[in-house]
Amino acid sequence: MINILKAGLLTTVQDLGRYGYQKFGVIVSGSMDPIAHRISNWLVGNDENHAVLEMTLTGPLLEFQENSLISICGGDLSPTINGDPVPLWRSVLVKKGSTLKFGRCKSGSRAYLAVAGGIDVPLVMGSRSTYMRAGIGGYGGRPIKEGDLLKHGALQRDSLDMVDYLTPYLEDRDFTEIDWSISSEFISIHQREKAVRVIAGPEFDFFSEESRQAFVDQPFKISPQSDRMGYRLEGNPLVLQEEMNMISEAVTFGTIQVPSDGKPIILLADRQTTGGYPRIGQVASIDLPLVAQAKPGEELSFSLITREEAQKLLIEREYQLRHLKQGIALKIK
Repeated sequence: MINILKAGLLTTVQDLGRYGYQKFGVIVSGSMDPIAHRISNWLVGNDENHAVLEMTLTGPLLEFQENSLISICGGDLSPTINGDPVPLWRSVLVKKGSTLKFGRCKSGSRAYLAVAGGIDVPLVMGSRSTYMRAGIGGYGGRPIKEGDLLKHGALQRDSLDMVDYLTPYLEDRDFTEIDWSISSEFISIHQREKAVRVIAGPEFDFFSEESRQAFVDQPFKISPQSDRMGYRLEGNPLVLQEEMNMISEAVTFGTIQVPSDGKPIILLADRQTTGGYPRIGQVASIDLPLVAQAKPGEELSFSLITREEAQKLLIEREYQLRHLKQGIALKIK
């Protein structure tokens, strides 16, 4: 059981999404950074789709009411347990009665707290993800708040093995961590130096030549009017060669729409199921974590790649992640 002493800016329960219901107008939702989500679960012996806490910019203050195996992945929100820094991207066993606090956001914007057994909230249409606008999923369909009590599910064999391994090292300490960490090649997906790779959208060629060039030449600033539904981008407006009327069509995580004001919007985890604005681009799946970890006020730039290049990059990353998952499992045993 975890006692919420302070809620943080925006902390919600998320799994990898609510699939199979978009035809009924029900959005997918789920974690903004699915890679950090998956790895955080593997580090505590969970299945990758177990529910975790997604924390945005300012994290909560939590009290553990029993010994708990946790991991924190994604953005660095300066986590400490009873005042001592907690390592990211590692398995950590926390002693009963200890408090986990988050401080200044050093890098990224979203951190993921996985607990062995997963956050235990009711399934809604096959998912535990919170969709706040509809008030469904998660903890009562809302962000967590002070006074909430979060339960975890039953621990799997890998989780129990890791708890058994770490318990002797806990002794008089408030927490102890495993003596290995995740390779930097996975952590570096949150670094902001490179342009976000995108595929030309279905309406890319309907934009003026100047706008098509500006799309890849100019940086765009993320507007404060951004949320889990979409990032609104500020920059020189992108304009069509001529006005057009579109029938609403399907959109997905990373679709870049351009409304009539010419300011692009990157659709994210809480996106609508269809959209009626021209789609100038689609963020390659491999770079969705880069977008998810960007903050309002930061800049994003884009580079075009082909669909085939995007598919190859995704296959290569999934191959690497499969090996990472196997490596973690072998370390746990």
